[in-house]
Amino acid sequence: MSTWDEPLRRPLGGSARAFKDKLDLHTLGDLLRYYPRRYDRRGDLTDLAALREGEDVTVQARVLDARRRTIPARGKRRRMDMLEATVTDGTGRLHLTFFNRGSFHQGKLVPGRLAMISGRVSTYRGRRQLDHPEYQLLEGEELSEEEARAYADELIPVYPAVKGLDSARIAVGVEMALPWADGLPDPLPPQVRERHGLLGIGDALRGIHRPGTDKEIDRARKRLKWDEAFVLQLALAMRRHKAEELSTRPRPGRDDGILAAFDAQLPFTLTDGQKDVGERLAERISGAHPMHSLLQGDVGAGKTLVALRAMLRVVDSGGQAVLLAPTEVLAQQHHRSITAMLGPLARAGQIDGAEHATRVSLLTGSMGAAARREALLEAASGQSGIVVGTHALLQEHVSFADLGLVVVDEQHRFGVEQRDALREKATVGRPHVLVMTATPIPRTVAMTVYGDLDVVSLTQLPSGRAGTSTHVVPALEKPHFLARAWERVREEVRSGRQTFVVCPRIGDTDDDPGASVLDLHARLQKEILADLRVEPLHGRMSPEEKDEAMRGFAAGEIDVLVSTTVIEVGVDVPNATTMVIMDADRFGVSQLHQLRGRVGRGELPGLCLLVTEAGAGTPARERLDAVAATTDGFELSRVDLEMRREGDVLGDAQSGSRSSLRMLTLLRDEELIGRAREEAARHITEDPELTHAPLADALDTLLPEERAEYLDKG
Repeated sequence: MSTWDEPLRRPLGGSARAFKDKLDLHTLGDLLRYYPRRYDRRGDLTDLAALREGEDVTVQARVLDARRRTIPARGKRRRMDMLEATVTDGTGRLHLTFFNRGSFHQGKLVPGRLAMISGRVSTYRGRRQLDHPEYQLLEGEELSEEEARAYADELIPVYPAVKGLDSARIAVGVEMALPWADGLPDPLPPQVRERHGLLGIGDALRGIHRPGTDKEIDRARKRLKWDEAFVLQLALAMRRHKAEELSTRPRPGRDDGILAAFDAQLPFTLTDGQKDVGERLAERISGAHPMHSLLQGDVGAGKTLVALRAMLRVVDSGGQAVLLAPTEVLAQQHHRSITAMLGPLARAGQIDGAEHATRVSLLTGSMGAAARREALLEAASGQSGIVVGTHALLQEHVSFADLGLVVVDEQHRFGVEQRDALREKATVGRPHVLVMTATPIPRTVAMTVYGDLDVVSLTQLPSGRAGTSTHVVPALEKPHFLARAWERVREEVRSGRQTFVVCPRIGDTDDDPGASVLDLHARLQKEILADLRVEPLHGRMSPEEKDEAMRGFAAGEIDVLVSTTVIEVGVDVPNATTMVIMDADRFGVSQLHQLRGRVGRGELPGLCLLVTEAGAGTPARERLDAVAATTDGFELSRVDLEMRREGDVLGDAQSGSRSSLRMLTLLRDEELIGRAREEAARHITEDPELTHAPLADALDTLLPEERAEYLDKG
């Protein structure tokens, strides 16, 4: 019986070395899962007299002659052995040309032999020819029309090739390995195959590598997609199953605590979506098993408010909550906004503090020693009910009196190890975990990448938002559009509004001709917007300088803030109405949507201008047009996924390893992934120990060790 990890040299012998060196394929499983990227047909059966240049054809013809000659070396070109053969079918003549291996072909293409010949017609010195055609010698009489047509219609697999190992050689290797497929253990349990009408693994591999019909390809693809979807969903189901066995301290809150006082002082009414999601999170936080939820919502949907209410529930239960932010600018913004929203409820121990008040501490890597010691003491003693910080929170000497909830903002910027490092700081059981993203996620990505999390979504925006209109500014095609953009900025400032200008880089460090903060700030300040108050914000500034710039902008003391993407998320300045993004084509769809979300956050309408030198019709311009066409983040998330490789999405989320998705496509296979998720949950309930050994082996094969460790962290 064969095994998936059979060394490739067993079926291939000495040729296995090329597959190892060129394609990094080491085992039988590696090669059999190296699928064709498409299928060609030999072409229409054609009379030689009717051949046209550029056509893919198949002809049945007899060899008239075959001549070898040597082409001498010239310059860097080495000497070549060439064979020219002439064939005829009685209606005309056709020349066949082979470079190198001339003696091999001459031994086969002897005058008088009949052959089926396939290739693309070209013309050289007025003669029709096929270069390096594929051919099959025929014994005896000519093939019948039906037999010849079957040969012409045969599906030819085309494999992803590399220099030194072309598709034809890969096909030969696969041909040698396919007989071993019959003995391979099938990773899918029989009951799963039966319920969904799936092929056995041997039939599926033959159907994908050597199909007789398009229908066979479809059936094979369906089965092999199930392999990928089911194994991934099984790994996630195992993580969910283990999480359900963990215990934590319930945090039911109280009716007369900080949360009730906070809700009573809110100057607006929560949206129905915020109420529903809040109740769902409250139910999980009150349970005996740790919550593990993903809160996704479009920019401006009020995720921070929902998370704050969850944190206050934990504080009311005697615990502490941590908010982990990816940048110091965002951590400081969160600290300021949470403190402002709570008001007297955040000033425990102070004269103007409320009766049930707590403290909100900030901990970042650049804080001074005295402030840092105070924040560490407040966290360790439990004086601070809420601690906001950056990666500095993950350090070993940071401790908490009773950590009950970990909130991770912009989840995609953190590794799972960092999230787990915070969870380990709980003293009683496991803390509840809420991860947030303002980059909406298509359902299939949520099921596949974040399938271990309970996904809750905020799709409703608060009332009173004027919204933002977006326009592409083609700076090269219509330079007067860019001049008009700067004039529009001036008009907004004259009306008492403010503007963000975003550049993709800081500047002064390389020869990149793109827009930079330092260069553009100088030009705006001295020339284009010399009458306005223009200031920079970027990562090379000290924390104090960055904080001063953000405070000045928030206070209305700065008209135009020229920044890198440090203002991408979390920054909330309602008076900022205009966003100008320079070299917008250098940013991804979701990042552009995030940046745009910094304006139009209040009652004033927002304007986002995407400045680009990308020409009309280019992929970069199409991406910008897609962003300009809609402000629906959930719709843009699908556009983003369509424009990127699947492996980028999964690789980043799953420790950066090469994607194990070779056949599955997240958008087109949404229904299949959903069924695989249901089957995986069912299987883990019925067989938590994975007694079907081939399935356990497939889990190890399709999920590298580092991913399995990631998925295994409870």
